[in-house]
Amino acid sequence: MIGSDYRVIIGDSSRMTEVDNGSVHLVVTSPPYPMVGMWDDFFTEVSASSYDAMHQYLNQIWREVQRVLIPGGIACINVGDATRTRDGIFHLYPNHSRIIENFEKLGFITLPYVLWKKPTNRPHYKGKGAFLGSGFLPPNAYVTLDMEYILIFRKGQPRSFPPKDPQRYRSKFTRKQRDEWFSQVWKVAGARQNVDGYERRVAAFPEEIPRRLISMFSIRGDVVLDPFLGSGTTLKVAMDLDRRFIGYERITQLTEIIKRKIGSSDRQVEYFEQRRVIKEPVG
Repeated sequence: MIGSDYRVIIGDSSRMTEVDNGSVHLVVTSPPYPMVGMWDDFFTEVSASSYDAMHQYLNQIWREVQRVLIPGGIACINVGDATRTRDGIFHLYPNHSRIIENFEKLGFITLPYVLWKKPTNRPHYKGKGAFLGSGFLPPNAYVTLDMEYILIFRKGQPRSFPPKDPQRYRSKFTRKQRDEWFSQVWKVAGARQNVDGYERRVAAFPEEIPRRLISMFSIRGDVVLDPFLGSGTTLKVAMDLDRRFIGYERITQLTEIIKRKIGSSDRQVEYFEQRRVIKEPVG
């Protein structure tokens, strides 16, 4: 394990050689969604452009997640399903069910998942926006995909702690937070990002999602991993919540974006290219 509390690896998380076995307490990530058009270029670089091949690539990361998590560690995966018409035939691609199946093949225990309902201002008329099909005429319209999944997996049995562990008690949440966070449907607005002209994603991972997950499934001082760091949201939240962190991002151009998102801090983030270290302070 690289010896800094906050580490960003510019490289491919399908081989996380910088992370030791059983050294991570929590994984929080939002991977590229197979069969969503904005991610086609990503998957073309790493695999053939097919649904099965896309998930085969993601499976390499999930195997690494299984390796680096401690016994009782948790993985939280935010993913949406996809629709696409190919050769004139409409298809639904249930990414969430494929990921559940693949995690269970790795021996993970699937815990109840969260449905993230993202408010939208898209038009819902004249065949535009969220509603697909024939407008107001039955029977050929399609139900709107306005939910994403936050899948939650545990590696083995629940994590154990010594009696009255001080860090665990310092990490306690309130009754109000418990009641809201542990309900199955979350209504959290997405955050549209445009990164120096490069549109990372629509309805991007807002800070509130990793803030809840890190608070729910880790304690202060734990190591949080994000294999698809993007613009650095999970890192920023982990720092705010006094967790240690390691993240991977393949897109080199996002390094400066991550630095700007974090802003100035008295804590140092180390940036690495795989096999080569680049030490820089935050800010």
